[in-house]
Amino acid sequence: MSSRADTRTKIIVFARAPRAGRVKTRLIPLLGDQGAARLHARLLRRALTTALEADLGPVELWTMRRQRGADLGARMYHAFARSLRRAERVVLIGSDCPVLRGRDLRKAARWLAGGADAVFAPAEDGGYALVALRRVSPRLFRGVEWGGAQVMAQTRARLAALGWRWRELPLVWDVDRPQDYRRLERAGLLQ
Repeated sequence: MSSRADTRTKIIVFARAPRAGRVKTRLIPLLGDQGAARLHARLLRRALTTALEADLGPVELWTMRRQRGADLGARMYHAFARSLRRAERVVLIGSDCPVLRGRDLRKAARWLAGGADAVFAPAEDGGYALVALRRVSPRLFRGVEWGGAQVMAQTRARLAALGWRWRELPLVWDVDRPQDYRRLERAGLLQ
C-alpha cells in the first residue's frame, strides 16, 4: 500500500470460497461446476485488485467463514458495525462486479468524507455492487428481499426513513446469469 492510503477508510470484499458446485450456481449449466468456480476465483481476484488499486486503506477479505448473520443484510450489518469501530469510513464490495474501478471506491470514500452517510453503486439487476457507510443501522438492511429486483428501491426507502444523506455512483452490472457471462466475454474484462 502506498503512502497515499488513508487508514480512516477500510475496504471489505465479501466473497464465498470458489468451491465447485457452490458458487455461481446459475452459471453451472453454461460453464459446469469447475468452470463456474474458476470464473468466481477470477472475479474475486479482480475485486481484490480493484480494492488494492483504490489505495484507500486496509483491505479485508470476508469469506462466509467470517461473515455472521442469517441473510446478506445481517452479514453486511455485522461487517459494518464491527469495522466502523476502527475506521471512519467503510467501503464494501462483492466479488461479481468486474466494472467497478478503484476510482469508484475513491469517489465513494470522498463523498462519505464530504458528509454523505452512505454511497451505493446500483446494479442493473435491481441490487447494488458497492455500499459505503460512515455510520450503520440495522434498519438499513432489515427486511430487504435480497436477490430480488427491488433491493436498491427498498434500500432507498430505508435511507429516507432513517433521514440519511446518500449518493449513488453510475449504474453497474454484475455477473450472475449466462447473459452476464456473455457480456463479460465481449467486454474482455478478465483477460
